Amino acid sequence: MSTPQPELAAWLRLSLAPGVGPSAQRRLLAVFGLPEAVFAAGHRAVAAVVGSDVADSLLAAPDPAALETALAWTQQPGNHILTLADAVYPQSLLDTADPPILLYAKGDLTLLRRPALAVVGARSATAQGTDNARAFARALAEAGLAIVSGLALGIDAAAHQGALDAQGGATIAVIGTGADRIYPARNQALAHAIAERGLMLSEFPLGTPPRPHNFPRRNRLIAGLARGVLVVEAALGSGSLITARLAADSGREVFAIPGSIHSPLSRGCHRLIRDGAKLVETAADILEELQLDGSVMARPTEPSAVTAPAADDDPAAALLAHLGHDPVDLDTLAARSGLTVDALYAILLPMELDGRIARLPGGRFQRR
Repeated sequence: MSTPQPELAAWLRLSLAPGVGPSAQRRLLAVFGLPEAVFAAGHRAVAAVVGSDVADSLLAAPDPAALETALAWTQQPGNHILTLADAVYPQSLLDTADPPILLYAKGDLTLLRRPALAVVGARSATAQGTDNARAFARALAEAGLAIVSGLALGIDAAAHQGALDAQGGATIAVIGTGADRIYPARNQALAHAIAERGLMLSEFPLGTPPRPHNFPRRNRLIAGLARGVLVVEAALGSGSLITARLAADSGREVFAIPGSIHSPLSRGCHRLIRDGAKLVETAADILEELQLDGSVMARPTEPSAVTAPAADDDPAAALLAHLGHDPVDLDTLAARSGLTVDALYAILLPMELDGRIARLPGGRFQRR
């Protein structure tokens, strides 16, 4: 059951008050119980908990336009604002150290009751990385897991799409903007599909733009919603490693797919594995570790649709982008590039002679 509008208005007023951060909000709720009681307590009582300056800001007249906009947004089909007092608020977030007092949700709230796995990774992912993310997400979604990610380009987008491709699959996108904005714009169609068939979540007020400091906060929600985190590709120091660390700190499982030792996007995964993350090669490895029985334990990795690089004067450079850093056979390379096998050989042979790629047993190729 959702919060009645008069009570929701008090929650919104608490969350939107300038200068009243999440820690102060939770301290006030711990002392007074509900937002309505906070505002009824008076300046002296509130100041005793959070200080006079914060009390001044909190008890000042609220911005009526912001409240009206948020309340009107909840009247649109599929839109919800969840509070800490709602029965449907995710229990997994309540168990974390920093649960937001409000969540703006768009889509199917029943997905919050499904066991979930986060799939994250690099925005500038390789073709093989996006193939892996999509295939793992599809298999795990068909096994009954909701796939959680952050709607970013690269691995996030591939994971969401893989879950949507699954029969009965579910995906949850946790975003770093207001729930009425889509970022990045290139994922607009994907975001609409998730809102229709999955769930979009944000803790940020409506209209919030994509600010850099929003995304680490988003990452803690991705980690908090899931039983574990799968990192597909990640450079050292990337946001995906922050998500993995947050998951580990909260007692969640961390999984990583190994990659080529020559690829910078494998180094983050290899660091996680050295630090104790479980190396995984199939979806079955994850289901086994989580002690879940899936109807589909693993699927062969299928090539997913990969956006072709922009036209380039050097066809070899474009082909290297499709090649990635792992060994690839001709059929896979043809599917990624859209070229015939004869056209591929015409490009690959000079590259091999120049030492840019190596021919491996089994008719595979790898960049040097």
